[in-house]
Amino acid sequence: MKFKINRDHFSNGLAQVLNVVGSKATMPILSNVLIEADKDFILLTTTNLDLGIRCKIKADVKESGAVTLPVKRLASIVRDLPNVDVSLDASPNHQVKIASGGSNFRIMGIGKEEFPPLPEFAEEKSFNLEQAELTSMLKSVSYAQSTDETRYILNGVYFSFKEGKLTLVATDGRRLALTNKEIEVPATSAGSIILPAKTVAELVRMLDKGEKVKISFSERRAAFQINTDKDSSGLVDSIYLYSKVVEGNYPNYNQVIPKETHQRIKLERELFLQCVHRAALVCSEKSNSVKVKLSSNLLEITAQSPDFGDAHESMAIAYSGPELQVAFNPQFIMDPLRALAKDEVFFEVKDEVSPGVFKTLESFICVIMPVRLS
Repeated sequence: MKFKINRDHFSNGLAQVLNVVGSKATMPILSNVLIEADKDFILLTTTNLDLGIRCKIKADVKESGAVTLPVKRLASIVRDLPNVDVSLDASPNHQVKIASGGSNFRIMGIGKEEFPPLPEFAEEKSFNLEQAELTSMLKSVSYAQSTDETRYILNGVYFSFKEGKLTLVATDGRRLALTNKEIEVPATSAGSIILPAKTVAELVRMLDKGEKVKISFSERRAAFQINTDKDSSGLVDSIYLYSKVVEGNYPNYNQVIPKETHQRIKLERELFLQCVHRAALVCSEKSNSVKVKLSSNLLEITAQSPDFGDAHESMAIAYSGPELQVAFNPQFIMDPLRALAKDEVFFEVKDEVSPGVFKTLESFICVIMPVRLS
């Protein structure tokens, strides 16, 4: 195998596939990137058996072939090469020479036959979505995923394709975020999957390369074909992301969402976020809550902790209902406010023991359990 490649294109391609490889790979081959050279491009593939990524980079291929090399070490070398022109030459015993300007490296690789192949998808259930739209949907719910490994079913984002819409849900038991959009769902393609948190993070990182993304899924796995615009990064066609899904039944999230509205107020998202953020500066691990108090045309946010002192913020609102006070974990308020892009959000509340709800006029809802006021 022999090819010449632009250093920055090569470095960018390695950066796309690098994150999948964990620091503690179970087998040496899983620390490697598979490099396959053919015609006028190279394919770079990494996998940790649960998640795999493949991308295609422009290259001037003299001899086709394949080899695997330690991806983190290779990425560091390529990034620091002195010259933009890089040549790579692999011998039959998997020894690879990399040359650029006055730099020469010789690295030992492992043969392609030991590398676990990524599954190829037949046309299973598949949908085409806008990358920008899927990104904003994922960002608006993914912060609510659980990190508690004993509740593995909640360690991801639930995708549901049915009844003419795509719904995304995430919950950790103390809060729940949901967003949906209308799409065409043929009866044969209806279904749902739970996408693991690591895959969600990779997806969000990659979804700004072009316009469309195609999602295909079955009961056990999902694949994303992320179209890339022909730009200066050297990427060709699309990036392929393969993932196992979390197996099991997602809980019935509809029963968590309050059915009736009691008090509803319109808030300036950014202003409310800043007030909560400032009030939370005096919170501590022992007293990690902010109180939200509603009175005639006024919203007050207070926080206190014995270690630091207290904070008081107030903002004018249109409200004529009864006086109410409810406490929340400040992070749970700030996460959805940060994830949204809308200027206005609606806050709904009933009493101090019922969940609070944030909504937008589009199709976003976040339910937050209150902190008991002692």
